[in-house]
Amino acid sequence: MAAAAAGRFMDLDLRKGHLGSSPHPTSHSLHVFHRVVKRAQRYESCSLSMNGCQGDPKIPIGTIQTRTFPGVSTHSLALDTLSSAISHLKSDPPPFASGILRLQVPIQQKIEAIDWLHAQQELLPRCFFSSRSQSSSFDPFIDSVNGDGNGLEDHDLVSVAGIGAAVFFRHIHPFSLDDWKSIKRFLSKKCPLIRAYGAIRFDPRANVSSEWRAFGSFYFVVPQVEFNELEGSSVLATTIAWDNALSWTWEKAIGALQATMCQVSSIVGKLRKEVCKTFVLSNSHVPSKASWNLAVNRALQIIGRADSPLIKVVLARSSRVVTTSHIDPIAWLACLQVEGQNAYQFFLQPPDAPAFIGNTPEQLFHRKRLCIHSEALAGTRARGGSKAQDLQIELDLLSSPKEDFEFSIVRESIQRKLEAICSTVWVEPKKAIRKLPRIQHLYAQLSGRLRSEDDEFDILSSLHPTPAVCGFPREEARLLIAETEMFDRGMFAGPVGWFGGGETEFAVGIRSALVEKGFGGLIYAGTGIVRGSNSSLEWEELELKISQFTKPIKVEVPLS
Repeated sequence: MAAAAAGRFMDLDLRKGHLGSSPHPTSHSLHVFHRVVKRAQRYESCSLSMNGCQGDPKIPIGTIQTRTFPGVSTHSLALDTLSSAISHLKSDPPPFASGILRLQVPIQQKIEAIDWLHAQQELLPRCFFSSRSQSSSFDPFIDSVNGDGNGLEDHDLVSVAGIGAAVFFRHIHPFSLDDWKSIKRFLSKKCPLIRAYGAIRFDPRANVSSEWRAFGSFYFVVPQVEFNELEGSSVLATTIAWDNALSWTWEKAIGALQATMCQVSSIVGKLRKEVCKTFVLSNSHVPSKASWNLAVNRALQIIGRADSPLIKVVLARSSRVVTTSHIDPIAWLACLQVEGQNAYQFFLQPPDAPAFIGNTPEQLFHRKRLCIHSEALAGTRARGGSKAQDLQIELDLLSSPKEDFEFSIVRESIQRKLEAICSTVWVEPKKAIRKLPRIQHLYAQLSGRLRSEDDEFDILSSLHPTPAVCGFPREEARLLIAETEMFDRGMFAGPVGWFGGGETEFAVGIRSALVEKGFGGLIYAGTGIVRGSNSSLEWEELELKISQFTKPIKVEVPLS
């Protein structure tokens, strides 16, 4: 009993409530974070809209449309075009009791979506999602069915930024099949750029701490005003969603959109991709280094038992950084973009909430019609200081039995999950290196052909959480995480991405932080524990993983 207690992440000022008790942990640091966030909020909220989860998922909405206007040369002209179109629509409502309508204007100029978002005067809610570079990975499964892009090619989409909510989806209960159907009710293959962006908690059964409360168990949003960055141009769009059955009429929806449009800035400047250097008032880790060593050693004892099915568990750490000067979460995200090769960048901020931002290299899955891709990512090493040193580190990673064992668990688990819902599955490459600016990982890509597009919810619930962020077997690892970790992961390590009509993409929300302008942030990282793991080396890996966040703000005090 004493040994078990010693292995828990229990710092002197931190205790965790039991499951079934108050949903708010008694962590002093988390409450301080929440109070400071409340004091620091200076955001303008867009008009509230409807929660699509309250609708009947079995009843289709009346109409789903995209209307594309002639292209213009500037963002300001696009804004004028949309404002005029909305005014016209207000006097000529569609003959449907429910529906969703996207109005879009191509701009003959490439503007970065993150620059547009930064110009919008901190209007909430807001979101941002940037996919990795498009590749030919779908070639083995070319689908003969083409979506109607309404004159715009969705595969040219680089990044998306949005403000306001045409419709949002949020609940405190775990994400369910009915919730998925409620989202899909507003989506159509004929309108591929109407998408719901958001995230799902790592463990919806865990207690929700105050800083994550506004996110619910899941949070998705179809933005009211959206900016699409394409390969060589841009698109400005607005979306109106209404449903009389939810007391959100066409008149209310278009009135709310007009109120938001009045706050949209027509001037978009270039954002400097750097965060102002700052002095760190305080910083702390949960767990501390001593508590981490105890917890890792206890996990290794459990893994080593002859009667234990546990092979791997992923333990995480929350690093709280408080700074003297403001850290703009969008500027912080822009810094991550600089390191964003082969990675997704995301930003999600509901009303009355901090911003969840990240730069994750890990794809959960990408579905387009019946084609699906996922990947295994595990094993971590730093990049070398020279080409020769980098190659030596790569060879060491490829030849390490411990890393190969951890990686194989992840790859084979994902392969089994795909084989259960696909008629065919390919794994190519089976083991390679993915290099990021600071880190390199073992990597494999898995591709398959689904038996049915309706399997999408099963894909999500089956793949998440992968052994790369939870462990194996899944339930044994999840229970040990819940027992051991003394902070709320929230959306960290959960699915982050978007649902579309014929296409859906989710990354895994690692390399992420919860940040509030005027405060600082909580930076999250995790590492896999298997037989042969060393607690000190795993701690060093955590430091390496959070370095992309800490380097730009010039941490003045060593993290302890």
